[in-house]
Amino acid sequence: MSTLDTPAPARAAVPETAADPRPRRSRRRGRTLLVGGILLLVCWAMLSPVLWTAMAVTKPTDVAFLDPPVFTYTPTLQAFVDLWQTTQFYKYLLNTVLVAVVSTVVALVLGIPAAYALSRTPGWVSAALLIAALVFRALPRFAVVLPMYDISRALGIYDTTFAVGAALVAINQPFSIWLLRNFFAEIPKELDEAAMLDGCSRWQTLRRVMVPMMGPGILTAGIFMFLFAFQEYLTANILTDVVARTVPVFIATQLGQTLPMLQQAGAAAILLTLPVVAFAFIAQRYLVAGLGAGSVKG
Repeated sequence: MSTLDTPAPARAAVPETAADPRPRRSRRRGRTLLVGGILLLVCWAMLSPVLWTAMAVTKPTDVAFLDPPVFTYTPTLQAFVDLWQTTQFYKYLLNTVLVAVVSTVVALVLGIPAAYALSRTPGWVSAALLIAALVFRALPRFAVVLPMYDISRALGIYDTTFAVGAALVAINQPFSIWLLRNFFAEIPKELDEAAMLDGCSRWQTLRRVMVPMMGPGILTAGIFMFLFAFQEYLTANILTDVVARTVPVFIATQLGQTLPMLQQAGAAAILLTLPVVAFAFIAQRYLVAGLGAGSVKG
């Protein structure tokens, strides 16, 4: 056999190399940096008014509102001292906390059984009531508050924390019912049947079985209700004059006045914001747990 007829040795199979992952990682890193940059800009835009207010109230009055602004100054807390000494801010803050706490408690006491009944009563009646609650919550605030002003005048409860608290219960109750109803709907109905087989009435089932299981949901609804009431301005502005004035209404009365009063308004705004931020950080874990529990199908 000639050398030309000798078969060539078989080549070893060379495995195909995987695609280079570096371009993909680079693109992913680029998208991460872009999203991170956008989020930083959004956070800066949201926090800049608060930071600007904090700077204005810690500056001396003669440089607090200069144009162009002054960024080098000796910080002072005189605006906060004047706020407590020359105004009745402590009274307005007490009214705000009282209205928020009372309206939240009453709304939960009324909303829990209502939401439980709606979650366990299927049919067009339940759907109609939920839609009516949603429509009421979506109405313009003036359409709701102005009749409440006439009612409070007629009943002699105008300019009282009771009138403001009752109005906030009526305004925010639809939201609490919708939220609580979604949490109740995630609890299997078999638990109701098991409790009633053991001799519990419907009310005992709610109190002994449902409410303990609804801890995250009730806490979530309570947090939202408290924050809504704590920061409410329009309702408190219409239903109060002097005695039951709240902090948001007091801040509005200080605007457009002298520079010291404007600084006091900024100090009041900071003091109104700090409890909300602290409350949100403390309740964050429970709030997220409650929202997660309400969004998972049982």
